[in-house]
Amino acid sequence: MVVRFFPSESERDGDGGRRKGGQRERRPAGQAAIAYLPGAVPSERARAAAAAVRSVAEADAAAEAEHETAESTLDRVREKAGKRAANVSLHQLARRGMSRWELEQVLRKREVDDVVAEAELDRLESVGLLDDEALAVSLVYAARARKGQGRQAIERELRRRHIADDVIAVALEDYDEEEEVDRAIEIALKRIAQLGDVDDQTAERRLYGYLQRRGYSGEAVCIAVGDAMRTRR
Repeated sequence: MVVRFFPSESERDGDGGRRKGGQRERRPAGQAAIAYLPGAVPSERARAAAAAVRSVAEADAAAEAEHETAESTLDRVREKAGKRAANVSLHQLARRGMSRWELEQVLRKREVDDVVAEAELDRLESVGLLDDEALAVSLVYAARARKGQGRQAIERELRRRHIADDVIAVALEDYDEEEEVDRAIEIALKRIAQLGDVDDQTAERRLYGYLQRRGYSGEAVCIAVGDAMRTRR
């Protein structure tokens, strides 16, 4: 025989929910309903245990929400920093060609985070907007054709811009020493024509200094100065 106990009217509300002290107990959203045998009333220990479970679940949910919010905020900060780094980089590259090291210094001065800067530099290299090898070739051509500089001056300029030695070697591998001598002679002849108002010793000294400052080798300077001075006799 099964004996069933029914809750009193004070313990039930209109829709079958259980009341305690005249107030209907509400369970948190997502928490499974606890079913009791008809007429059974949970003990104080059971109610305390259920409350503890609810507290842990609510704390876990709050921590997870806080973590997701923090991650979302961090993503937004990184995205903003990345866009700023891209804007700075493209603005600089639009003005003139830059080596990776030079652009890195610009980003550092603009207080771009190192991690963000590194990622932006890698991105620019991957799309060909930052290319130390192409820059080196371009600088060598400009130094020889437009500035009339010798090999030593060109190497100094490339190293000043922190281009790697192996890249410099490749850019200068077709450099012709005989062509440098010819270029030095050409420059010396033009320069000596401007020194007609000074004596030979002064003209020779100035010519040596002029060619050396332009980065020509000692051999090229000696040959060029000799040829230029012979035109004064």
